[in-house]
Amino acid sequence: MSSIAYDDFAKVDIRVGTVRAARPLEGARKPAIILEIDFGPEIGVKKSSAQLTVHYTPESLVGRQVAAVVNFPPRQIGKVMSEVLTLGFPDDGDSVVLVVPDKPVPNGGKLF
Repeated sequence: MSSIAYDDFAKVDIRVGTVRAARPLEGARKPAIILEIDFGPEIGVKKSSAQLTVHYTPESLVGRQVAAVVNFPPRQIGKVMSEVLTLGFPDDGDSVVLVVPDKPVPNGGKLF
């Protein structure tokens, strides 16, 4: 594993937001859910396509806080432009488990 400088880490803007809406991504090669995440007034509401269908349903995600990288360029995922990268860890079967705060925090808070 190679080391990076703190300045490299600081370039990645990881923020917390609340999922306001979630729906299945129709026609995707791999099952995914489209999230609309509220990152507060500075960043606003952004869309994210995330392969979360093993552990989460769209209904179970609404109202949850999630962590996401907000400063990557948008990426076309099927018919949806994904604006942020929602973060998770793989479980034993390589399915995504979300990175979430264990207590409510203000939307838009930056990871440090």
